[in-house]
Amino acid sequence: MYKLALLFIMIFISGIIVALTYAPISAYLTYQLVYWVNPDIRWWSASIPGLKYSFITVIIMMLALFINYKKLGHDCRFRNQKATYVMMLLPIIYMLTAPYALDPYVHDKFTSDFTKLIIICLIIYKLLNSEAALKASLYAYMAGCAYIGQQAHITGRDWQGRVEGIGMVDTGGDGNYTAAAMAPALVFCIYFFWTGTKKVKLYSALCGALIANGIVLINSRGSFLAVVGGSGLFFLLMMFSKYREQGQRAIAILLIVLGSSAGLALTDQEFWDRMSTLSEVDEGGGGAHRTDFWFAAVRAIQDYPHGLGVGGFQIVSLQYIGEEYRKAHPNGAAVHSTWFQAIGEIGYHGFITFVLLLVLTFRSAYLTKKHLIEKKEYRKYFLILTLECALISYLIAATFINRLRAEVLFWLITYIICCSNIYIRKGSQL
Repeated sequence: MYKLALLFIMIFISGIIVALTYAPISAYLTYQLVYWVNPDIRWWSASIPGLKYSFITVIIMMLALFINYKKLGHDCRFRNQKATYVMMLLPIIYMLTAPYALDPYVHDKFTSDFTKLIIICLIIYKLLNSEAALKASLYAYMAGCAYIGQQAHITGRDWQGRVEGIGMVDTGGDGNYTAAAMAPALVFCIYFFWTGTKKVKLYSALCGALIANGIVLINSRGSFLAVVGGSGLFFLLMMFSKYREQGQRAIAILLIVLGSSAGLALTDQEFWDRMSTLSEVDEGGGGAHRTDFWFAAVRAIQDYPHGLGVGGFQIVSLQYIGEEYRKAHPNGAAVHSTWFQAIGEIGYHGFITFVLLLVLTFRSAYLTKKHLIEKKEYRKYFLILTLECALISYLIAATFINRLRAEVLFWLITYIICCSNIYIRKGSQL
């Protein structure tokens, strides 16, 4: 058995044992391990048993919750966070859209997968009942992204100047999807490098370097914008927040200088050549512009107000995109935006529900920050800001790709409402 395969099996088994005997959160950390490593596609996969590792970890998460439900159920009630109810509503909307779906088989399959994801997020909400558990999850997120970055380094770019096929199971090998999930981790690296112990600082620096290098190699323009938007916003908040600590602005400037220097050292001409095409907003197929597909989705939904279902827009897209794009997309086009994906798949009512989920999530963050300011707990206040900036970072990247049902998106939402639940001590309804 290869060393990596043996290491994976050891960590996997250890995580299960710890989850059932000592720390329930270990079940979710093990789930993250399986998600990021995605063992089925690794070169050493032939050396491990052909098990459904993700399914097993979900069962362990359920068992850990059941065993500890007396405590976890009381501490983390769904009624504490209205966002949990809206999260539950989204798969119901997908189910109600099923009779109108233009591709029933595809719609039913992805509705089933999405329902499972929401159930998993609700379990995570119960398991993340302490600051230590939340931070452990963020460390695991950073480690997972660092692993992907290391895989990007080993694989190298292909003839198109991209790195494909190294990501998680729900990315389908798409480099843009993979890089989008990595961008929020850099915000976590900044926060923990600033606030952590020497060991945590070293860990954050190593993870940050691997993640940044991976994003550069993948060459995703949307993820570049996500890094600039999410990490840049966090640096601005560090420097100009009225609740900053003494010397915090100087630390932020130092981190900006160090991060920029490291970033410039990692980038190459091929990266900057691709980033220079940001203003073109082209999709690469016959010069097709993403914005044209966005407007096409809006026109399509006028004829299908109940929603087109998963994959539905691609079926009818040729009726709504311009003649100049049809030769480049003979089998139909994707909408290439999470926001317009929501409109196309589940109609305006589904889009409004998704936006409402985000509004309630950020409202929970706002009320938690207000509570922490009153208690003058500014490090915790900035942890909330970190999670907000991470979610914003992902939403920026998701604006240019179809990621409405992405695991990472709902993890980031869940982290914020968990953090709110933890710091307001699970007593108040938000």
